[in-house]
Amino acid sequence: MNDLVALVAAHGALLVFAATLAARVGAPVPAAPFLVAAASLHSVSLAAVLAAAVFASVLGDGAWFLAGRRYGYRMLKLLCKVSISPDSCVTQSESFFGRWGGISLLAAKFLPGVSVVAPPMAGALGMSTLAFIGYEMLASAVWAACFLVLGLLFREQIQAVFDAMSTMGGGALVTLALIAAAYLAWRTWRRRRFLRDSGLLRIGVDELRALVDADAAPVILDVRSELGRASDARCIPGALPMDLGALRQALHTLPADRLIVAYCNCPNDASAVAAARLLADAGRPHARPLAGGLEAWIAAGHPTAQHAAPSTQDAAGDAAAGIPHAHSVGT
Repeated sequence: MNDLVALVAAHGALLVFAATLAARVGAPVPAAPFLVAAASLHSVSLAAVLAAAVFASVLGDGAWFLAGRRYGYRMLKLLCKVSISPDSCVTQSESFFGRWGGISLLAAKFLPGVSVVAPPMAGALGMSTLAFIGYEMLASAVWAACFLVLGLLFREQIQAVFDAMSTMGGGALVTLALIAAAYLAWRTWRRRRFLRDSGLLRIGVDELRALVDADAAPVILDVRSELGRASDARCIPGALPMDLGALRQALHTLPADRLIVAYCNCPNDASAVAAARLLADAGRPHARPLAGGLEAWIAAGHPTAQHAAPSTQDAAGDAAAGIPHAHSVGT
């Protein structure tokens, strides 16, 4: 164990860089403990550790940002397939951006799961590269500084832990391995629980189109966030724009005896599944998510309409956050 402490002391900045980069690209590696441990050692340069953490964050998050710029929500869906974070983190990130704009990158740094999804979300929503770099550097510096300060404040206690672990020999490494395994198991459990909860019976896009053509159209809800609708104004004809917050307030105004179809454009139809569960809990048992969401509807060649453009005030807010107002997309 003394060798491990010596390794951290000699290569603190490099270890922080490696752990932070791994965490930012989506690996289940908690980077914060490396920052706290490095700050507790007198021989480690705090400036070098801070610079390493910021550089690794910008590098890792920047790669996801560029992927989001190029591939849009398809990259988010791929990310949620390979990540052990719940798919609902996409909805959370979208909500943060709708409310706080680029500064939401700071909050995302402290939220597991959301921290990985936020950068490609910023790219998918069209944030400018300069705005992203500025917000990302600020967020990374604040995030790293918080944990470095914790390491400084509790330096004596952390040193006591190191001393105790050094007397344990190989048992300390086993303990660390068990802690890491428990963390990974917890993240995996959260992922599996979401997938289990998302197993609602869905309606297919062709089935929905047949109902519409037969003049038996259900109540159709577009439960994408306001920001998501602004980035792509296309919608299924007749759909009511109603994000999850608005839906909670309008639950009892929706008919209990009609089929209600909710759709989004998120991994595993996460928002649509959440909407269907809200409706079912409110006594609307005929609510079903649309399989594949808006993307599947468009891919099948079905017609689309356009939501009304956001207000001038909303567009100005997006511009201030570095997110341009989306133009309408023809079909």
